[in-house]
Amino acid sequence: MKTTFDKSTNSETVIKTKMKSITKTQKRMRKILSYAAFVGPALLFFIIIQIIPFFMGVYYSFTSWNGVSSAVEWVGFDNYKQIFTNDERYYDSFIFTTKFMFAAVVISNIIGFSFALILDAALKTKNVLRTVFFLPNVIGGLLLGFIWQFIFVRGFAAVGEITNIGFFQLPWLGDATTAFWGIVIVFAWQISGYMMVIYIAALQGIDTSLIEAAKIDGANLYQMLTKIIVPLILPAFTICFFLTISMAFKIFDLNLSLTGGGPFNSTQSVAINIYQEAFTLNNYGVGSTKAIIFFVIVAVFTTVQVMLTKKKEVEA
Repeated sequence: MKTTFDKSTNSETVIKTKMKSITKTQKRMRKILSYAAFVGPALLFFIIIQIIPFFMGVYYSFTSWNGVSSAVEWVGFDNYKQIFTNDERYYDSFIFTTKFMFAAVVISNIIGFSFALILDAALKTKNVLRTVFFLPNVIGGLLLGFIWQFIFVRGFAAVGEITNIGFFQLPWLGDATTAFWGIVIVFAWQISGYMMVIYIAALQGIDTSLIEAAKIDGANLYQMLTKIIVPLILPAFTICFFLTISMAFKIFDLNLSLTGGGPFNSTQSVAINIYQEAFTLNNYGVGSTKAIIFFVIVAVFTTVQVMLTKKKEVEA
C-alpha cells in the first residue's frame, strides 16, 4: 500500500510540474504574440521604409547610377573622392547648414523656454496661449514657407513704405545675409511652440516646495532660475537640443519654399544640395554618397551633444 501511495504521489507531482511548465509556455507565447501584434507592424514598416532604403543608399553610393537606367556601374570610392576634393557647392551648403543650425537652435530654445516660463505661471489665458504658440508647428513646412515668402516680399515692403522703418525695407529674400536670418526667423517661429510643450512638461514636474523654500531664503528670480529650475530640467534641455539640432540640419521643405536655396545658392542647405544632385542632375550615385556623408556627420554631432548634456545632468 505504501509503495502504491508513493507511486501515485510521484505521478501527481510529475503531472503538476508538467502543467506548470505548459502554463508558463502558454504565458510566454501570449506575451510574444501580444508583442508581435503591437510592435510587429511598426517594426515591419520601419524596416521597409527606413532600414532597407538606407542600405540601398549605402550600396548606390559606390556606383555611378543615374537613377533611371538598369545599368549600375560600380565605381568604389570615386564618388567620395570627388566630393571631398572637387565639390565646393556641397562644402558651401554644409557651411550654411552648420551656421543655420547654431543660430536656429539657440534662438528657438530661448524662445521656447521663455514661453514655457511665462505659461507655467497662473495665467487665465495660458491654455489659449499654449495653443496659439504651438499652432505654427502644425502647419506644413512648404505652406509655411510660401506664407512667409509673401510676408517678407509683399507684407514687409508695404509696411516699410508706410512707416519708413529700415527693418521692413530690407531685401529679406534678395540678399544672402537677410535671407539667412529670414529662414532662421521662420524656423524658430515654427518650432518654438514644440519646444515650449517639452519645457512646460519639465517645469510642471518640479517640486514646488523647493521654489517656495528658495523664496523664503530670499533667492531672487535669477538665482532660482540658474540654481534650481535649470538644473532640475536638464533632461528637457537634452531632448530639445537633440530635436532642434537634427531638425535644423535636415531642413528642406521650409528652405525650398522660402528661398529655393537662393539668392545664387547662398542659402542652399545640404538636403537641397542632395536633392538637386540626385533628382535634378540625375547623379543618383553621387547624391547617395552625399546623403551617407551627411548622415554620418549629423549622427556624430547629435551623439556628442547628447553625451555632453547627459554629463551635465549627472554633474547637476
